[in-house]
Amino acid sequence: MDVQGERFGRHLRLLRSAEYKRVFAGSARSSDKSFTVLARENDLGHPRLGLAISRRQVPTAVARNRVKRVIRESFRLHRRQLPQLDIVVLARRGAAGKSGAELRRSLARHWSRIGGRCAG
Repeated sequence: MDVQGERFGRHLRLLRSAEYKRVFAGSARSSDKSFTVLARENDLGHPRLGLAISRRQVPTAVARNRVKRVIRESFRLHRRQLPQLDIVVLARRGAAGKSGAELRRSLARHWSRIGGRCAG
């Protein structure tokens, strides 16, 4: 469903291994019990999102897919407030047991922190 005309298209995703490596190599970091968020400036004029949700941290496919869905939706709703960043979200073991509302609150804090650290 396309809410508010905002889609999560290919241009908003990190697609290649080299793009992920660039973010992992040197980035601002924000962590809590659910997520670690890494971000690095890009020169595209808009933010992009990459997901690293491992089976080790979120054991079941159902839980991994739920966590990824929540992350993508939160990014889609907050992307207009984010500076031009390449962002990688890593799930931590605690993410699987949290409700959708708790995950969304956590991500909103991360978007705010990362946006503040990387803006400028």
